[in-house]
Amino acid sequence: MSERDEYVPHRLLRHRVRDIASGAEGELMAVIHENVSDSIAHEHWMELAYVRDASGRVFTTAIRNIDSASRQP
Repeated sequence: MSERDEYVPHRLLRHRVRDIASGAEGELMAVIHENVSDSIAHEHWMELAYVRDASGRVFTTAIRNIDSASRQP
């Protein structure tokens, strides 16, 4: 992580969540504010959710795509 990447507190950390974009579910492991751009000329920062699914694989998605898995769709 660069010096500007940082962990962000979130109410659903360590809870079961759903990625509304893909429908995948897992445990929210971390939320990190990080640079997701592919250019050093134009930085693009966003909060990414790191979610571990049932197989143990970790995937990322925008934090705005995360919802509690216990809520009804």
